[in-house]
Amino acid sequence: MPVAHFTLAYGCVLIAALLPLACSILAKAGMAGKPRKQGGFDNADPRAWLARQTDWRARANAAQANSFEALPFFIGAVIIAHQLGAQQGLLDILAFVYIVLRLIYVMFYVGGLPTLRSLAWAAALAVNMAIFFSGYR
Repeated sequence: MPVAHFTLAYGCVLIAALLPLACSILAKAGMAGKPRKQGGFDNADPRAWLARQTDWRARANAAQANSFEALPFFIGAVIIAHQLGAQQGLLDILAFVYIVLRLIYVMFYVGGLPTLRSLAWAAALAVNMAIFFSGYR
């Protein structure tokens, strides 16, 4: 039985899993020490607090939600590609490119650049599909 190795693609899965957390931290940045009466972060009701946010904080929270939504397909694609024996170098490159595109997506989302955000989202989806089919023979 062959021994499985921790690949760069698997490392990218870990990064993708942590990306929603990074977006959440960004949405709450600088508000933790501020009193609730002055709009500070409300850890007793964080979802309601986030729902009241506007501008870039609201967009960071939306990027968090989309990062969670995109995660299952990426995880599945990487696992399926490994199971089908995809060429490891190609798989690692594609997974890395996916992560870079998702980071760019978050930057465009938080920065309020909707057209560029959508292009980055579409490119990441295309790369994810390439990952999914990379082991197809």
